[in-house]
Amino acid sequence: MTTSGKAPTSAVGTCAVGMGTFSILTALYFAQGLPFGFFTQALPVVLRDSGFSLFAISATGILFAPWALKFLWAPVVDRYGTRRRWLLTLQLSSSALALGMACLDLESTLRWLFVGIAMMNVLSADVATDGLAVERLGPRQRGPGNAIQVGAYRVGMIAGGGGLLYLFSIAGWRGLFVAMAIALLACTIPVWWLPRTGESRAPRPAASPATTAVAWWSRLRRPGIVALILLIGAYKFGDSMGSSLIGPFLTDSGLSLSQIALVKGVLSSLGALAGAAAGGWVAYRYGRRSALLIGGIWQTASLGLYLASSMEIGGFGLIVTACLAEHVFGGVATVAVFTVMMDAAEIAHAGSDYTLLACSIVVVQGVAGLAAGLIGDLAGYPMLFATSVVASAIGCAVMVIALDRGVGPAGVHATLRATSAT
Repeated sequence: MTTSGKAPTSAVGTCAVGMGTFSILTALYFAQGLPFGFFTQALPVVLRDSGFSLFAISATGILFAPWALKFLWAPVVDRYGTRRRWLLTLQLSSSALALGMACLDLESTLRWLFVGIAMMNVLSADVATDGLAVERLGPRQRGPGNAIQVGAYRVGMIAGGGGLLYLFSIAGWRGLFVAMAIALLACTIPVWWLPRTGESRAPRPAASPATTAVAWWSRLRRPGIVALILLIGAYKFGDSMGSSLIGPFLTDSGLSLSQIALVKGVLSSLGALAGAAAGGWVAYRYGRRSALLIGGIWQTASLGLYLASSMEIGGFGLIVTACLAEHVFGGVATVAVFTVMMDAAEIAHAGSDYTLLACSIVVVQGVAGLAAGLIGDLAGYPMLFATSVVASAIGCAVMVIALDRGVGPAGVHATLRATSAT
């Protein structure tokens, strides 16, 4: 069993930094982010424009339960089939579902839209992509690799949250879902270059008396994993709370759908790319700890800009600045966290381990979103953003201090020491 987080010296290791790997990961994480971005960033704007309360909008987060529960079927993906087969099946199914949703009448009722969102999340909560990334990226490549992952995912989210929102404003539901289907299909093309057999994959998990359905429990019981999950939750809670209702905040600030699409589309895309690149460079050049600290501090500062804006300071210019800063500095923090998560994953259980940690972030986002909706409805946006600033600052401090004291899996600390030394 591999515990150091190092990639095996095999065909997987030799192709870890190939452009083919980066191209595939770019396409797949963009494909993950596109529908997720629309449903989490653009849909709240549409719902708020239709008169939904902030708490009701936050409650739709239950539709994203598949992202929080995907660790349950992660051992199945690790144990059976190839990455290529899983990816092709899920990607093509997602594209077909989007095309099917384009044929529905969503103008009279949103019932089928919510059903479609739940189904899309089952298909998009992709364990195979996460496992592929962990297998093909060595410890030194995980900073740049996660920059690509976070950049592609965030650009996908922004394309879904801004680009598809703009398309919705001019072409309605049908045009939106046709475009989504085409984009998801296009992102499937690089997957065809993956090996048709499992020869490039890491060794399959050894036989275990535990059934596949509960195999994840053994992964959760690894020393330091629960502590790391709690630290990740603390680090991301404040940021998730503040960012969950940015769309409704922009709507309530008087921005039109096209203005919101511009701010959360073009400008935020540039910020996301810059943040991902900066996060990858900091993690590679200065190590995980510095990336976590820098990302956490500036992530908190960007939430402070929203706080000032909610107090009617700075006008439209500050709103744009806050959105840009959120994606730049949030990108740095996210790259740092995802890199640490990869360090904690064992190669033989790549999909299961990484997915388990990723699910913790989704749970935190859901809880933080509900808290944000409740605070926003009861006390308004200034209190919401003030609370998120405090929570983000505390979470950053807790995670950095805890890692400094040796809390978490041994593999994480071995990589922390190695990257700090270089």
